[in-house]
Amino acid sequence: MTHLLGLTGSIGMGKSTTAQMFRDAGIPVWDADAAVHEIYGRGGAAVPLFHEKLPKAVVDGEVSRTALKELLALDPSVMKTLEDIVHPLVAAHRAAFLAQQDAPLVVFDIPLLFETNAQDWLTSVLVVSAPPDVQKQRVLARGQMSEAIFQQILSRQMPDAEKRARADYIIETLTLDDTRAAVQKLIAELTGQKHA
Repeated sequence: MTHLLGLTGSIGMGKSTTAQMFRDAGIPVWDADAAVHEIYGRGGAAVPLFHEKLPKAVVDGEVSRTALKELLALDPSVMKTLEDIVHPLVAAHRAAFLAQQDAPLVVFDIPLLFETNAQDWLTSVLVVSAPPDVQKQRVLARGQMSEAIFQQILSRQMPDAEKRARADYIIETLTLDDTRAAVQKLIAELTGQKHA
C-alpha cells in the first residue's frame, strides 16, 4: 500500500527545499500551490467558475490573485465562494495525480495542511521546522516582503509549536546536509529500504 506523507511547515521553514529533496530522491511530490497556480491559469479549471461567481477576479483570461485579495479586503465573505470553487478542484487535481502513482511513498506538499484538515486522509505528516530567528532571517533575506507582511502571514498560520505537536515526523532544517540526511532516513523508514 502507498504511504501518503503530508509535508507542511510555516513560511521560511524550508518546506520547498525539503520537497525538492524528496523529488531528487525519486519520490513523487504533489504540490498544492502548483495545483492552484495551474487551475487559476489561462485555460485552468477554476477560470470559468470564477467568471460566473466572482467575475472581477478574472483578469486577462486567468484568475488574478491580486484581484482576489482586493475582493477579500472589501468583502471577507468572498472567502466562502472562493473555497467552494477551489477546494473541489484541488481535490480532483490531487486525486488525478495520485491515480497515476504506484510508488510505495508519495509526498503531498500542503502549506495549510492542518488548517484544511488534510491530515484526515494522509497516512502520516512531516513538519519541517527551524528556530523563529532562523525563520525570520530566511524570509526577510528573500527581499520580497516586509517584516509587517511576514508577521501578518504568521498570524494566519497555525503556530509552529502546534504543528510540531501534531506531526508524526519533524525535520529540523538548519543545514542542507542535515536536512537531506533526515529526508533520506525517513524515506528508508517509510519504504522499508535500508538506509545507507
